[in-house]
Amino acid sequence: MKLGLIVNNVLTELAGYTTTRIAVTANSMGHSVSVMGCGDLSYSPDGKIYGLAKTTKKNATASSYVKELKINPTNKVLLDEFDAVLLRNDPAEDLQRPWAQHSGITFGKLLVNCGVIVLNDPDGLAKAVNKMYFQSYPESVRPQTLISRDPEDIKKFANEHSGKIVLKPLQGSGGQSVFLVDQKEKANLNQMIEAISRDGYVVAQEYLPKAGEGDTRLFMMNGRPMMYKGKYAAFRRIRNEGDLRSNISAGGKMVQAKITDEMLEVAEIVRPKLVRDGMFLAGLDIVGDKLMEINVFSPGGLGSAQKFEGVNFSQCMIDAIEEKVRYMKYYDKKIDNVKLATL
Repeated sequence: MKLGLIVNNVLTELAGYTTTRIAVTANSMGHSVSVMGCGDLSYSPDGKIYGLAKTTKKNATASSYVKELKINPTNKVLLDEFDAVLLRNDPAEDLQRPWAQHSGITFGKLLVNCGVIVLNDPDGLAKAVNKMYFQSYPESVRPQTLISRDPEDIKKFANEHSGKIVLKPLQGSGGQSVFLVDQKEKANLNQMIEAISRDGYVVAQEYLPKAGEGDTRLFMMNGRPMMYKGKYAAFRRIRNEGDLRSNISAGGKMVQAKITDEMLEVAEIVRPKLVRDGMFLAGLDIVGDKLMEINVFSPGGLGSAQKFEGVNFSQCMIDAIEEKVRYMKYYDKKIDNVKLATL
């Protein structure tokens, strides 16, 4: 199988990234892996799609793979010839390069037209470029939310929730500019709103008391909770004392997750939309019986799940992609990419 990975920037890939684990596992299973960044793609006059890619060989470790990315020469490859391409770039990580935010989606759509399997489906990802996508899921599984730039609207929302809400930017990731507003911090509400709205819209959410215990990242693959050898691909994040955020990049710590019936019910409720949008791999961040976030752009943490559960979830993922490639060949590239993404 010839596999392509589109990332934000090849040279900033790290050994601990889920994308790295996917590449190393695919190499170890005998597949060819080529990695390219958002700025390495081109559309030629004859309608063919090319990429300036680093093609890697079998690596014993994630560290040796990342080292190889740094030193390998770049080759121009024809993406039409790939069996599958994974869009592993996160638009939220490219706020300083607005031109790069949609390039993976744009070229992904072109590749779908060429008969290449593209995961997650680029049309589905186009709907999810900011946190507004979250609002399209059933209200029963998400906190009450207001999205506005009007300070008076936000203050009213805070009062309706006894003065305790969470504020965060509509676009962004990694727990940046996330504030908990309570009675003690209410006097600083104007400054918080101003700080966030400087870069766009403000998301105000009701505070979930159970969030103080952290959240659980549960992976979904093919529209269902990801399981391999009887283990769920999941882990739990616990926030630092005095910090609202449980994001690992914000200093949260990880522990093994216990998957509850409540969490599985949340997964079942969101499953139809994930399938409809062609989301092959997604990360659900769950608190109690509510979703805090749905991650469909380069969801990370498979390595953490592997650490706690003792199984290689990346292998499960590559097995699933191999199956899609077989389906595509059986039907002579006449399967809709959205449907194939979660088949």
